[in-house]
Amino acid sequence: MSNELLIQFALGIPLLCSIAVWAFRSAPDVRETVTMLSAIGLFIVALSIALRVNNGEVVAWDMVSVAAGFSFAFEVEPLGALFGCIASGLWGVNSLYSIGYMRGNNEKHQTRFYMCFGVALFGAMGAAFSANLFTLFIFYEVLTLSTYPLVTHKGDANALRGGRIYLTTLLGTSVGFFLLAIVGTYVVTGMTPDGFDPSIATTDFTQGGILEGHASKLVGSVILLLFVFGIGKAAIMPFHFWLPNAMVAPTPVSALLHAVAVVKTGVFAVLKIATYIFGADYLSNLPGQEIVLVVACFTIVVSSLIALTKDNLKARLAYSTVSQLSYVTVGAMLASSAAMMGGGLQIAMHAVGKITLFMCAGAIYVATGKGNISEMRGLGRKMPVVFTCFLIGSLSIIGVPPMGGAWAKYQLILGSLDADKAYVAWTLIVSSILNVIYLIPISILALMPPKGSGVPAAYKREGGTPTLAVLPPAITACLCIVLFFGINTIYDFLLPVFGSRS
Repeated sequence: MSNELLIQFALGIPLLCSIAVWAFRSAPDVRETVTMLSAIGLFIVALSIALRVNNGEVVAWDMVSVAAGFSFAFEVEPLGALFGCIASGLWGVNSLYSIGYMRGNNEKHQTRFYMCFGVALFGAMGAAFSANLFTLFIFYEVLTLSTYPLVTHKGDANALRGGRIYLTTLLGTSVGFFLLAIVGTYVVTGMTPDGFDPSIATTDFTQGGILEGHASKLVGSVILLLFVFGIGKAAIMPFHFWLPNAMVAPTPVSALLHAVAVVKTGVFAVLKIATYIFGADYLSNLPGQEIVLVVACFTIVVSSLIALTKDNLKARLAYSTVSQLSYVTVGAMLASSAAMMGGGLQIAMHAVGKITLFMCAGAIYVATGKGNISEMRGLGRKMPVVFTCFLIGSLSIIGVPPMGGAWAKYQLILGSLDADKAYVAWTLIVSSILNVIYLIPISILALMPPKGSGVPAAYKREGGTPTLAVLPPAITACLCIVLFFGINTIYDFLLPVFGSRS
């Protein structure tokens, strides 16, 4: 199979899945089978692409040229290949979970739900494999539009309000800032002493970056700020509020938003642009880099403090995500090999850890109808597997060995010291302490409640949580441990992007 055909399959499978889901809308078992087979097929394709990239092959597809310097084009490098594997692999796990959750909770509009999931994965894969900023922007917007119906799935006033905030924030930042940054990059790279030359203007992702030698430090800083704040899916403050408001969606959607596709596309875009548009050497000398670092560190600490105040489990996890996403932005802005590697690892480790937490939250809700942490004391005795998985996911988010999240945090702290940014290292340490405070008591009080805690909440459905809502978080909890011991494979795979070991 040619490399072009592999990319076509990666884009085509989720789209065909959406069509097939609609075709089998009156046969739920067939509809869900199609979804699972599509997810498995997409993961196999993504893994095949990653293996070819690892072997040094050029996996690319120039689809069509729109104008000088603007084309739909795809070229897979290691970071994009890793993100493609994460998104496709967790789509399968989340789809399995969705079957148990959606049926166990008797959710309506399930066909629309699975269709939008397929289109969202189409957007995520297109963004992962983009060869330039133009293609990345188009698929970034596809992802925004396709997930809006998922956020508003319940159709009530809260869902519609959350959807409006979601759509206006993400479209507003992308059109107002992100698109302007792309145009600015195109114009700057095409400028010559004699004026603008469209034949040399580019938005292509290039090893080492394309802005050095074309943009002054001031212009480069302005473009950097437009990119960072324009990529609203990265949820850096003050453009983070869409994410907690999107928690009105069903839990499988929250898992998609926080772990699989949406926010990961955001921080993936920030890291890829830092690496292939700015380049580490040029980025490290920009005044705007320090501004973004300070804002990212502020986001990490403040969102963690807000998480401490939330009794609703999904709301607490939402603010946790806001905090953890800025770890990737910090890694990108530190512009050292170790820190950027830490940012790449954080994309993978956080995805697996956070999807575990959200699926556990959904499993608890399906079984008991409870969403507040204060109502979960002693519940671990009735749901030991779910709360044990939650504990494992929490430890990975915190960065405790032997969980995969430990490596990402280690690299980020090492990178901050390499870049002589001690305040960043202290921010990460404080964040870890806050993670412990707002995550660990949830599992401990559920599994080992103090005397006098009363009777645990009763099941609202016979039999408690459906098996298909328990098995997926058990799988991802195991992955948190597997990733710790398999770190060398991922590290070596990303070395061509982020340089030699520090």
